[in-house]
Amino acid sequence: MTHPEAATAPDYAELAREIKRWSVELGFQQLGITRATLARDEARLLSWLASGRHGEMDYMARHGTRRTRPAELVPGTVAVISVRMDYWPGDALEAERVLADPALAYVSRYALGRDYHKVMRARLQKLADRIEAAAGPFGYRAFTDSAPVMEKALAREAGLGWIGKHTNLIHPRAGSWFFLGELYTDLPLPEDPPVTDDYCGTCTRCIDVCPTGAIVAPYELDARRCISYLTIESHEPIPEALRAAMGNRIYGCDDCQLVCPWNKFAQPSVEPEFRARHGLDRSSLVELFAWTESEFLQNTEGSAMRRVGYERWLRNLAVALGNAPRSDEVVAALRARERYASALVREHVAWALARHGAQALVID
Repeated sequence: MTHPEAATAPDYAELAREIKRWSVELGFQQLGITRATLARDEARLLSWLASGRHGEMDYMARHGTRRTRPAELVPGTVAVISVRMDYWPGDALEAERVLADPALAYVSRYALGRDYHKVMRARLQKLADRIEAAAGPFGYRAFTDSAPVMEKALAREAGLGWIGKHTNLIHPRAGSWFFLGELYTDLPLPEDPPVTDDYCGTCTRCIDVCPTGAIVAPYELDARRCISYLTIESHEPIPEALRAAMGNRIYGCDDCQLVCPWNKFAQPSVEPEFRARHGLDRSSLVELFAWTESEFLQNTEGSAMRRVGYERWLRNLAVALGNAPRSDEVVAALRARERYASALVREHVAWALARHGAQALVID
């Protein structure tokens, strides 16, 4: 990073006020600034990793302390600008209605629209461009869930909310349906006060509702049991003991946020990019399971869902079809994939057929 010359250094307090104004113009709902160290969060992270609760996410351990020490990730970092952007798709079929209909496929609300990585990164770049136009060349890097960044802890320190018992960030007037992004910068911007209070109180709704018991204690998540991890991060067979509890959730899970009392304050996103696309807020399991690979690629273009790939897409759907009510249509859909090339898919299809009392073919 190259710091602006001291002789031309701007009024950083005024610059921070301008940055907040620009952030609203660019579609962010809130912006905060922190220079905090994350020693307490680092200790918790290292303990979590040591317990193996990160599962197959080996990259989390490889990054070491760069996740909690911004200046190790980006040398020269002095302050972190943290932003949030609402994503709740108000036009989508109600989440509860989809979850209550086992013939439908449930997709986590954040993934129904355009890939948030693309949206957030583009807006952060525009914000950086405005800062540069006002303050001159400066050092920065933009992140949105794309590098070893402890974004929730940084957002808390920047005053954007507190980390709830489900380990998501919660804002007292906006709930938790929002994305986070960061600009690591060498500008000595003044800090915003952190959120030091925890307003979860005695509530345990998120813990009680978790289908697979992934929230093992308040503020402690075992990713290996989390449906979001199982359907998105994991490349392995989904543990049989957890499959029935997954219901019709084929990409992610929102249960802990759906029951959070603070989300009564959440507002539908005004961002057109986050509107549901391709009817994925109300598609049937049978319909999606019949997609060819080219249809999958076409219908997930520009979507966060593209990352799971076609094989794991079919794996997830096979589990959901195994949990669906038995019907000739469901059994026929599963039969059509019995001889699929992927052993991973075949194994989950056989499990689903067995759930419906339909004997699977024996394939060498």
